[in-house]
Amino acid sequence: MLSSTVMSVSPKLPSSLTPPPPSSASVRAIPGGYGWPVLGPLADRLEYFWFQGPEKFFRKRIEKYNSTVFRTNVPPTFPFFLDVNPNVIAVLDCKSFSFLFDMDMVEKKNVLVGDFMPSVKYTGDIRVCAYLDTAETQHSKVKSFAMDILKRSSSIWASEFVDRMDAMWDTLDADLAKSQSAGYIFPLQSAIFNFLIKCLVGADTSASPEIAKSGYAMINRWLFLQLLPTVSINALQPLEEIFLHSFPYPFFLVKGDYSKLYDFIAKHGQAVIQRGETEFNLSEEETIHNLLFVLGFNAFGGFSVFFPTLIDTLGSDPELQAKLREEVRSKIKPGTKLTFESVKDLELVSSVVYETLRLNPPVPNQFGRARKDFLLSSHDSVFEIKKGDLLCGFQKLAMRDPKIFDNPETFIADRFSKEKGRELLNYLFWSNGPQTGSPSDANKQCAAKDYVTTTAILFVTHMFLRYDSVTASASSITALKKAK
Repeated sequence: MLSSTVMSVSPKLPSSLTPPPPSSASVRAIPGGYGWPVLGPLADRLEYFWFQGPEKFFRKRIEKYNSTVFRTNVPPTFPFFLDVNPNVIAVLDCKSFSFLFDMDMVEKKNVLVGDFMPSVKYTGDIRVCAYLDTAETQHSKVKSFAMDILKRSSSIWASEFVDRMDAMWDTLDADLAKSQSAGYIFPLQSAIFNFLIKCLVGADTSASPEIAKSGYAMINRWLFLQLLPTVSINALQPLEEIFLHSFPYPFFLVKGDYSKLYDFIAKHGQAVIQRGETEFNLSEEETIHNLLFVLGFNAFGGFSVFFPTLIDTLGSDPELQAKLREEVRSKIKPGTKLTFESVKDLELVSSVVYETLRLNPPVPNQFGRARKDFLLSSHDSVFEIKKGDLLCGFQKLAMRDPKIFDNPETFIADRFSKEKGRELLNYLFWSNGPQTGSPSDANKQCAAKDYVTTTAILFVTHMFLRYDSVTASASSITALKKAK
């Protein structure tokens, strides 16, 4: 399941969706626009965060322009982002979105969250791997290092994860014995953080009581301040726009937290640091800062978004839970040690994980800047892209492409099962590439793509071996019925 084979990262579209070779006569002008300087971007920002929200913002423009490709502005913008250009070309169907994975066409230098880039002070004055383009020599070294860490951790990944989940569920069982509801976000994040420290750093948080108790909160604060200008927290408007989206927050607010995390890894992660230095020619500082970003931003941040969505999806659907429970218990014998291998044939569980990622990808937007002039195709049009244009894909809509997915707005638990469902994995793009692709140092696909989905499968499997049913929302659990 955790294949290391390098495959193409460009999805192969069915011939019925492939347009004829474009000619100058068939090229359509890109609809939309950017408006007046300052006023246009500011108006779009207010609609994006306040009046419409991101999903409605993009849907309305698809309807207005009768196109899934158009020009618009995305935050952050005015007043204190003078060096940020909010102008983008939105690509919102599977075909146009897939151009974001073609490294011959687009570059990924400093465009992780668009033209805005958080201060490098958040990462030790180093541009970590997520901000590097594949053409940069450093990218190959750091991406290879990240994949090596994951490969080496595979022998303990499943067992460490199950142990941490057992501890989390024990806490929630105890909380529910005293109350009608138990918030699970912080126990879940603590478990994930301790698990990732063990697997990726090779350290145990028990070596530092402060890190063991508050490490996950330190990561939360570090993440929050970096991304705050680009996300909505549903606070009271217009206060959110005035105080949260109008300027970048300085690193010094979390400098103490970051220094403690850095020092912990420097002291207790010597083996992995040494490999970074000797096998991948990275300095100690480059190794630790990249390791912290992979652990905190990519892994911890991703799981912290994805798992609550998964719990929410399952927690209000008793019928789906019954089907999942039946599959899990029919294929996993009592007392079986959960491993990557033991869960590989759970077709419905896997499909539910994929369908959750389709409808609610942890990373909402993906970006890429045109390396050169080229012709970009949607399902029904061809557009001329100029060198330097910034492409913006909003995943939640691209993954609801009606020309690819039947009933795209509906959660269908077995959508990705059987042969036809497995073919749809070509169009599941949550990982900055299709689910059928493989990460390599030549692309920007998530190094832990297979680990993320398999860990989610382990999570669901473990839950239904331990419980008959779970009643939950996106933040709390109200009932846990233990397995008979």
